[in-house]
Amino acid sequence: MSQIPSNLFLSIGKPVKDEYGRPIGRIISLANTPSGKFESVFIEFSDGRFAKQPIEALAFNGADITLLSKIKSKASVLYDQLPFIWRKDQALKELSEKRKINSELYQELHNSFSNVLSQLRKEAQIIIDDAIQGINRCDEDLKTISYSVLNLELEHEIGKVNDDIYKSSFATLQENTKRITAEKNDLETVKNKLSNFLLGDSPTQHQPKNSSIEVTVADAADLPEPPVVVYVKEVGKAGI
Repeated sequence: MSQIPSNLFLSIGKPVKDEYGRPIGRIISLANTPSGKFESVFIEFSDGRFAKQPIEALAFNGADITLLSKIKSKASVLYDQLPFIWRKDQALKELSEKRKINSELYQELHNSFSNVLSQLRKEAQIIIDDAIQGINRCDEDLKTISYSVLNLELEHEIGKVNDDIYKSSFATLQENTKRITAEKNDLETVKNKLSNFLLGDSPTQHQPKNSSIEVTVADAADLPEPPVVVYVKEVGKAGI
């Protein structure tokens, strides 16, 4: 995230966009801690709703203010926590097998790690469900845009829509398609990575040479006998 401006009060009234460049509202007010540290902002969304957002949820880049994706932010934390706790539990098991800790202490710590992993998996599943809902919404939006393009083309073809309006409308639809496709791709990445973690994987991504296919292979060499999951996602199909 970019550095918070020294005078955040200048952001009041400024527009806020999402990560895909869509205007979503504007900053209305700020909240400080008793020590004067900026803690959160109040945003008026385009549909008239007001919401309090933590300052960490915003990215500042010059005059541009971006509200970061909650799903991506929460998933990013789990990407670190899940494999870290899992590997600690595995290391604990190895210490026990080498008789460097007694069985009672091992069981106590193992149960603690297991409880943490169980909670993290629940959180991961909630994020996966939210990502799936978001993917479905993106699919519906893309379908609606496709119909919009079709009708625009028909009306332009029969002369009901002039060239200037046609070009302007088509450019808008094309830009929205790119934004929605980018959002869908991000949500699919979140869903796939967390799903792999829940199956016991620590996925690492690499791009094969001379290939337009992105392949993600789970690398679980250091983990306790997890299954290996491979998923393939075609890229480069954004557009109308």
